[in-house]
Amino acid sequence: MADYGYITETGVIFPDTATLRATVEAEWRGALGQDLITTPDTPQGVLITLDTLGRDALVRNNADLANQINPNLAGGVFLDAIWALTGGARVQATRSVLREVEINGVPGALIPQGAQARVGEAGALFEMTGAVTLDSLGAGLATFRSVEFGPVGASALALDTIVTPVLGWETVSNPTPAEPGAATESDQDARARRRVTLGAQGVALPEAILAGVWNVADVTSVVFRENYTDAPLTIEDVTLDPHSIYVCVDGGLDSEVGAALLAKKSLGCGWNGTTTVTVTDPASGQDYDVQFQRPDAVPIYAAVTVVVTGAGGDPATVVREAMVAYASGEQAGEAGLGIGQDVSAFELAGAVNRAAPELYVANLEIGTAPGTLATTPVAITISERAQLIAGNIVVNVT
Repeated sequence: MADYGYITETGVIFPDTATLRATVEAEWRGALGQDLITTPDTPQGVLITLDTLGRDALVRNNADLANQINPNLAGGVFLDAIWALTGGARVQATRSVLREVEINGVPGALIPQGAQARVGEAGALFEMTGAVTLDSLGAGLATFRSVEFGPVGASALALDTIVTPVLGWETVSNPTPAEPGAATESDQDARARRRVTLGAQGVALPEAILAGVWNVADVTSVVFRENYTDAPLTIEDVTLDPHSIYVCVDGGLDSEVGAALLAKKSLGCGWNGTTTVTVTDPASGQDYDVQFQRPDAVPIYAAVTVVVTGAGGDPATVVREAMVAYASGEQAGEAGLGIGQDVSAFELAGAVNRAAPELYVANLEIGTAPGTLATTPVAITISERAQLIAGNIVVNVT
């Protein structure tokens, strides 16, 4: 059997298909004669093609498997296993929740846990999280959760069809919309979050403080600065007290951010920021006032001129959706406009090109007010975060 040598000390060799076929053809000629005809329309040519495809599949399998031991390329359970070695984990999916759902029927009727109702005749399915006994008026309040995981939607009054037949249960209605659940964190997002939380097991160091805050649920952006001198230090638009840290955080609950900072900051180091929360140390029981900053939103306005070069959706809608997705970090491979990140017209144009190759961006100007647009970047400080919404984007199609 031939030694293909696709795995070496430097990694996996990935030859192109033409090289593989040439190798297979040479082996066949070596065995059956150099005058062997190997064109694809011959029986031996067909066999050579099949052999080439088999080796190509082997090479791709080797490469895919090798990538699973690289945390920057791994995915699925392989990424989960590597991340677990440093105490990290992927954010799991949650279900949407409907609270204070009104259920009515015969007084005293017991509606069991798990009883189901649906949005309309064929919409999303929800189930009760606990049993409810209807009062003397035949009414009760229940909490429902979606059967499916993820951001399952249900507008107010949409839950109106009883699915589980329960004696005495007659109507169901939700006065408020569903609190949407979340999808399982994607491989791409998980790899990105793993990189910023590698210091989670440490304390005091900037990497550990950042990792601790990034591990707080729903945090979307963090900036850290430190003043280790004996005098106040001004960085951009923020003045730090002597021997203190400055952390600006977007997203997450104040209490959870404060707890994460207290757990990671070194003793004796001061705080900066306009948000203050009282955190009780779990070991000593002592209360600490923890300070940090919430970013100020800087509205961004944009005017885009695009030329349609191929078939696609509505250009104006596509452009707005692509730019907003980029800004919010929802475009694949992009972290979005984080705290302290300048806004680039060039990057926004690239976001449009990635989402819609059929659109050529002829011009894109940005600014903090509709009348001051230009192609130059918009500067954002470490106490700010750029905010781009669809309503602030003007699209001109030529």
